[in-house]
Amino acid sequence: MSELVPGGNLPLPDGALSLRVPGPFDVSALVTGDGGRVRDDGDFVFYNQPSAPGVRLAGTSLAVDPRALRPGASRVTVVVSPADPGTPLGRLPAPVLTVAGPDGRTAARFAPPPPRQETVLLLAELYRRGAGWKLRALGQGYADGLAGVARDFGVDVAEDSAPGADHNPRTAPHGGTGPHPAPGGGTDPRATPYGGTGPHPAPGGGTDPRATPYGGTGPHPAPSAGAAPWAPAAPGTASVPHPSSPHPSAPPPPSAPPAVPHLPPGDDLSPANSARAAAGAPPVSPDARLAAAARAHAAAMASRGRLGAEGPDGLSVHQRVTAGGYAYLTVGEHLVSGPRTPAEFVEYCLSQERPRRTLLDPAFTEAGLAHAVDRRSGDVYWTALWARPLTADGLARTVAEVVALTNAERAAAGLPPLAGDPLLAAAAQAHSADMAARAFYSHTSPEGGEPWHRAAAAGSARRTIGENIACGQRSAAEVVRGWMDSPGHRANILAPAFTHMGVGFAGGGPAGTYWTQLFGA
Repeated sequence: MSELVPGGNLPLPDGALSLRVPGPFDVSALVTGDGGRVRDDGDFVFYNQPSAPGVRLAGTSLAVDPRALRPGASRVTVVVSPADPGTPLGRLPAPVLTVAGPDGRTAARFAPPPPRQETVLLLAELYRRGAGWKLRALGQGYADGLAGVARDFGVDVAEDSAPGADHNPRTAPHGGTGPHPAPGGGTDPRATPYGGTGPHPAPGGGTDPRATPYGGTGPHPAPSAGAAPWAPAAPGTASVPHPSSPHPSAPPPPSAPPAVPHLPPGDDLSPANSARAAAGAPPVSPDARLAAAARAHAAAMASRGRLGAEGPDGLSVHQRVTAGGYAYLTVGEHLVSGPRTPAEFVEYCLSQERPRRTLLDPAFTEAGLAHAVDRRSGDVYWTALWARPLTADGLARTVAEVVALTNAERAAAGLPPLAGDPLLAAAAQAHSADMAARAFYSHTSPEGGEPWHRAAAAGSARRTIGENIACGQRSAAEVVRGWMDSPGHRANILAPAFTHMGVGFAGGGPAGTYWTQLFGA
């Protein structure tokens, strides 16, 4: 595998390629000729138009087969933008591109310098060179949104997508904070959605415990739930609709404010349960705390006139849930604008892959559904919260699954399993709970506590300590897969020196879930 730097390039293997940018992003592609302009709007591949000849978008992955591109195409530019409209990329984990060949083996990886105020990044381009194709790393940022990039490439963008507006009408990400400046410049690899440190000799071991961190950062798996405005663009068009205008219509006269629609109650779960029954999933029961959090968040979105996982009060949808006294083992959400009734809301969810998976997820047992109206525009904003409540048995099963999956990875590498350690487990659980409660994401606590400090405070006498953390993942399988995809965290999991492990999990905070693995020897 080749690690690219901006401007670097390498030949690509022949055949179909898979390009993946995991995390809280929307991925797009522009198919052009040598002049760098699209032939027509059909050359713009994005969430409302997910395919073109030779290019197909699925979530945050692109499948590109250069042999199947339209005649005259010689370049495919990969673009990333935040899933939360208008969010600067600098507030999110740095995007990481991986490219795999037809055999599934990773051919290249590109981690651009962390963006700052840019809202769109031209990440890389595939281009024809002679009889073959090459990949060039770009990392070029734009500050005027996805529509600005589309216009520069010759796409006919809808008039209601003004430059600088929130052009990406998708839900906010589930992920947590992005990279933070490290002392002395650069970025701190411990402040991304996957943080890894270790192994570190404990104090007194003869070396500076901070001198040899693995400190890996890794990709952030895509959230399990997503939402888009109710009405996608018509097939074959490449408009980028404004999130507060899912139903394009002529504007009312300036003197006539939009009529506020009279809507039926929005808390009816029967359409959702009918869809779940048809899919073989158990029904969800209404929960007053989830419903209250859904009402508060829908009202917050309506007050701003935009979708978002965080309201003007700074609270995330997950923080509203836990503030209402609901502790969860797993949670999912839909943040949607457009539908007028619960039945229309469910119809929308069933029409999109990720929202459908969340709606029909058999892991959820309780739910709350609510809507609110933006009285300035008449647009309707929905919040649906799906959850399984936290229980001691449920937490024990989740922790045991993380341990089992971790040991399966070690077994595949020919390493002995890690034994459970109740003291390391107590320290790991306390750190996950602390991150969720105080809304920070780091190996270092606000008071300066490090992993080895927490292990010692829990009573552990182990001399070598390492730690992996993650946020935003919805299952044990998802978090272990993410750690294994990140070199630093994989190194901790497969470190021969470690003999014991403890696992912690907590729900809440901006990211929704916080995971900790604490290793010891």
